[in-house]
Amino acid sequence: MAALRGSARRGWLRCPQPAALAAAAALAVCAFYYLGGGGETFSSATRRLRATPPAPAGPGPRGLHLLFMFTKAERNPALRDKAQAALRSLLQHGRLGAADVLHLHLVTEGASRDIGLGLLRDLLRGAAFRHQVIVHDVNELTEKLFPIVEAMQKHFSAGSGTYYSDSIFFLSVAMHRIMPKEITRIIQVDLDLKYKTNIRDLFDEFDNFPEGAVIGIAREMQPVYRHTFWQYRRENPQTKVGEPPPDGLPGFNSGVLLLNLEAMRQSKLYNQLLEPTMVQKLTEKYHFKGHLGDQDFFTMVGMEHPELFHVLDCTWNRQLCTWWRDHGYSDVFDQYFQCEGKVRIYHGNCNTPIPED
Repeated sequence: MAALRGSARRGWLRCPQPAALAAAAALAVCAFYYLGGGGETFSSATRRLRATPPAPAGPGPRGLHLLFMFTKAERNPALRDKAQAALRSLLQHGRLGAADVLHLHLVTEGASRDIGLGLLRDLLRGAAFRHQVIVHDVNELTEKLFPIVEAMQKHFSAGSGTYYSDSIFFLSVAMHRIMPKEITRIIQVDLDLKYKTNIRDLFDEFDNFPEGAVIGIAREMQPVYRHTFWQYRRENPQTKVGEPPPDGLPGFNSGVLLLNLEAMRQSKLYNQLLEPTMVQKLTEKYHFKGHLGDQDFFTMVGMEHPELFHVLDCTWNRQLCTWWRDHGYSDVFDQYFQCEGKVRIYHGNCNTPIPED
């Protein structure tokens, strides 16, 4: 996701109107950028980002980067509805600091871009905080990602032509090599979510990362990886791999991802794990063959190096899918699915309806 592009065409400006924010308005970037065509380059994008005035120094104020993918939307009305519901709930509960700017990164292509921009234009019209929309072209990103993630795609993809077989769905794995260094933290989210709390509170979770952690992610709430690791579990009957929480290692769900890009860049261990030889070594050790893209990679790495991950509370990614309860795991399902506490983000994975307010 190349960030801002130097030759971008400005589409509109949006800043909240209350007088309390007027004094700080000149210090913030409250704009919409159309960034996906016209021969714009990643280099020019980076130059624009570097030219953007920083938020005022001091505690609290900061740029908050949130990224989501919106592709093939022109023939997927369900995706359009989910995106609208997710973004509406995010804006409904969003309460940012006076000098905060929410940078919304939209990863899209073709007709989906126009649909996504129209959706954002309508929803952001009444936003109570400063914001900036940044559009990234899928094809451009795929070209940059492919050399990095090619080796892992065969281990973590459903097959040629399927959703997760595209390099773009490994974006989170290598985003630290794609984003300009000026972006040090970013949150990537699915669009089948419903926010029940302030998005800024989720950004505060970065401050809870233990030393050595580079990614924040919640546990998978179904016995998906109990199933995927069946051979390794049979050969290692005392293993915690695939076991339910709190003591087991159930794997991860990538619906909500906190990516400390600076820590990812600095971690020698994490970058070694991206090398094809390391991916091959771990997939052979765990007899791993998945189909869920980045989620599978993070899960496998987490079995070997849990210190790289800050485990988010289940309330930050309260998954609702119950598919595995009806497919051979009813006896243990509830051990994975239980989640105590007030839900902060619902995740309607596998097209599961999200509770109404």
